[in-house]
Amino acid sequence: MNREYLRWYSPRLQRDMELLVFGHAGAKVLMFPTREGRFFEYEQLGIVGSLADKVNAGQLQLYCIEGLAGESFYDRRRHPADRMARHAAFENYVLYEVLPLMAAKNDNDCIIVHGCSLGAFQAADLVFRHPHLFRKLVAFSGRYDLTMQVESFGDLLDGYYDDQVYFHTPTHFLPGLDGDWRLEKLRQLDIVLAIGNADPFLDNNLQLSHLLGQKGVQHSLHRWDGRAHRAGAWRKMAALYI
Repeated sequence: MNREYLRWYSPRLQRDMELLVFGHAGAKVLMFPTREGRFFEYEQLGIVGSLADKVNAGQLQLYCIEGLAGESFYDRRRHPADRMARHAAFENYVLYEVLPLMAAKNDNDCIIVHGCSLGAFQAADLVFRHPHLFRKLVAFSGRYDLTMQVESFGDLLDGYYDDQVYFHTPTHFLPGLDGDWRLEKLRQLDIVLAIGNADPFLDNNLQLSHLLGQKGVQHSLHRWDGRAHRAGAWRKMAALYI
């Protein structure tokens, strides 16, 4: 399998950023790691390996990037407004640095966006805000409202709320999309959600599925046995759904 390491200074984030590319051709898969994961996480967890046959066959090309959660949602030293600002800068890095790189390396017009856990939120947030840029969303074990509290998972914005939080929370802004151009683009996407029946975020996934259904957005929600919030389940999900 072709494997390429890339690093450059991001003017939008004002720091060096790293990523790994696997494969040589095919649909491009933009992959967001989990909360504490790095750009090499999906290689270490075996998720890249679970897709090896498709990658080697030229069906998929994987772009594994940094998630930067430790500088945004999980940086408690920052005011919540600054956490959101850092997340917005990260989104711009993806849009204006990573996506152009992907286009330069591979002219395939299909881009799939994937993530697990917090990476699922980042993937969904990006796709729901910019659906015209992508073909498919594949999100595993995600929480799509970071202000909700469930089990040991608290509100990552400490009660703070503004327009930035609203527009970066899929289950908040989706109900208001009537007449918005994004809604028609969302209806053209292939959206796949997967979650364990015992996962603490199950109800939030059911809520997101309900909202998508209300808006006429076709999607599939796959419920796995148990918690399924772990690498072994994600490897099997990736092989099935990506």
